[in-house]
Amino acid sequence: MTTAHLPHIVGGERIECGPTQHDVSPSNTGDVVAEWGAADAALAEQAVAAAAAAAPQWAATTGARRGEILAAAALEIERRADELGRILAREEGKTLPEAVGEVRRAGQILQFQAGQAVRNSGQLLDSIRPGIEVAVTREPVGVVSVIAPWNFPIAIPAWKIAPALAYGNTVVFKPAEAVPASAWHLVDILHRAGLPDGVLNLVLGRGAEVGDVLTGSPDLDAVTFTGSETTGRRVLDRASGAGIRAQLEMGGKNPLVVLDDADIDVAVSQALAGAFGSTGQRCTASSRLVVTRGIHDLFVERLTEAMGRWHVGDALADGVDMGPVVDQRQLDQDRRYVAQAAAAGREVVGGELESAATPGFFMRPALVLDTDPRDPINREEVFGPVASVIRVDDYEHALAVANDTPYGLAAGIITTSLAAATDFRRRAQAGMVMVNLATAGVDFHVPFGGRGASSFGPREQGEQAREFFTQVKTAYVAAGPVA
Repeated sequence: MTTAHLPHIVGGERIECGPTQHDVSPSNTGDVVAEWGAADAALAEQAVAAAAAAAPQWAATTGARRGEILAAAALEIERRADELGRILAREEGKTLPEAVGEVRRAGQILQFQAGQAVRNSGQLLDSIRPGIEVAVTREPVGVVSVIAPWNFPIAIPAWKIAPALAYGNTVVFKPAEAVPASAWHLVDILHRAGLPDGVLNLVLGRGAEVGDVLTGSPDLDAVTFTGSETTGRRVLDRASGAGIRAQLEMGGKNPLVVLDDADIDVAVSQALAGAFGSTGQRCTASSRLVVTRGIHDLFVERLTEAMGRWHVGDALADGVDMGPVVDQRQLDQDRRYVAQAAAAGREVVGGELESAATPGFFMRPALVLDTDPRDPINREEVFGPVASVIRVDDYEHALAVANDTPYGLAAGIITTSLAAATDFRRRAQAGMVMVNLATAGVDFHVPFGGRGASSFGPREQGEQAREFFTQVKTAYVAAGPVA
């Protein structure tokens, strides 16, 4: 396989700078997907300045034209879904079908937000004073910094960048260091679709080097971030100090409740997909399985059997159910949580290292049994193929345990009871609730976000994205002389 060379894209120019970094495949550490130079603060400042210079003209561009560019990019992404999916799977490690699906979702996001570009409606109201009209409109925020994670390296950038551009903002985009290739292709496609120079700038770099500029520059107007809670809090502190609006998505510890009346096949399939799909490396993963006593033993038996049948291997290989963990640091963290649970006397099923034909970060899915809600495995986000089981007495006990978390991103329930499903939808303390579905898996046209430590600021995606990427203006217009 070839190694791509990725320049920064600033002000429409391809810029080569910084010490060379290597984008290594987690399926084969001998496979270098791409090489790139690590940006410094000076290049980040140059990118912000380019976005600021381009902002007035882009804000004045019609919504129809902005939408045309996004739609053209969406069509190219769809045409190249298989090619881009292979790149994504190769550098991030999710299976090829998952990766192609993510690429297609990015195209859908761009297509949806292309339509939103001409739907930026306002209000026309009568004043309380005669002869005066009040117009309430929305305008671009200005220059937006986009800081994206590695786990969805094209979909998450798309759902931040697309609405930012649709509503007339300019962008400086920093992807995670582990996944520069997917990010680079997204930016390249948007430029080739007709995006003017400076409207979207790509800075490949480390947070330690460019983070202060991208969260606190006086020329920035907003920052949208997805990543860990610890880093998110630093971003918020920096942005708040600079008077910059912030939007943060910072993870979850999502419960999937399984009641005695659940369809066991549905419960097992949704728990398996929710906990271990995408190698468990998603903030919406079903990481806490809260199971009532009557179905507990059967559920655990059936789930462990299903886990045992899963094939872990090279993300690009046929018949693979779960790819590798993204890198050695994440693998070490996953195994540390499993070892900690085992040392505390919890039974662990799975979690072993998996051998493969190539050197990579392969780990079998792990299920930690008979845990206590206060265990670290149930309080802290592992972000890997590790799920815990909590045995509870009944529905009310399950609901209390489900809500016993500092996070509040997603919550799910598996039940055939309409009454329980309805009550759970109402009382679950989460931004998103799923019934007879895994907690992971959300649509591109609806709001995404949570409560508590999971999120800060307006929701992402769908029509709700407008709340963050626009600012409200109220104008008073007198039809003639006012007495």
